[in-house]
Amino acid sequence: MAALSPEAVMIYAAGFGTRMKALTRNLPKPMIPVAGRPLIDHTLDLAHAVQPARIVVNTHYKAEILQEHLKPQGVLISDEQPEILDTGGGLRHALPLLGDGPVYTSNSDAIWAGPNPFEMLRAAWDPAQMDGLMLCVPLAHAVGRKGGGDFSADAAGRISWGGDLVWGGVQILKTDGLQSINEASFSTRLLWNPMIEEKRLYALEYPGHWCDVGHPEGITLAEQLLAHDDV
Repeated sequence: MAALSPEAVMIYAAGFGTRMKALTRNLPKPMIPVAGRPLIDHTLDLAHAVQPARIVVNTHYKAEILQEHLKPQGVLISDEQPEILDTGGGLRHALPLLGDGPVYTSNSDAIWAGPNPFEMLRAAWDPAQMDGLMLCVPLAHAVGRKGGGDFSADAAGRISWGGDLVWGGVQILKTDGLQSINEASFSTRLLWNPMIEEKRLYALEYPGHWCDVGHPEGITLAEQLLAHDDV
């Protein structure tokens, strides 16, 4: 295990899931079934593999449904009420539960076919030179992706905006910079940008396939991907 590996995982599950349309009218997106299980359980399986001391999930939309599902699993809940706080604000709100030091953060609306993304990040994490390490997927391996990529990386892996690497939604981040952001609700982009300027935000390229399950057609694509991965 790399030095100073994160001990906590933050999973984002507070969003409204508007791209899912009618599927999220009465259900939070992380509870939508994919291959017979709630979508968030696929992410939890991956997170448990790195044996974190704590897993925290934030909630807001249809929070009681998600909380009822998660609490028997020993997951800590960071409930965002009355206002949703976006990824950066949600991470800062959860810090009392996450503890000090770097953390894994993960979206809950993707399916991975290939190596465990958390294990890959743990093996590559170097806190001496990194403030953040993001798992990125080559556009050709991003199943269900609508649009282009998000980032590019130089030969050393340092990230810059624009390119054909898709942000996969799982990363390791140092959280110190959150305290200097004045907004209550804000994206982690405000944390990333200084790291990019200081050349301390890195990309790790995923060798398998990744599927965006943020839209209805993504469910079928993800199930096909999982079925192929099990062969």
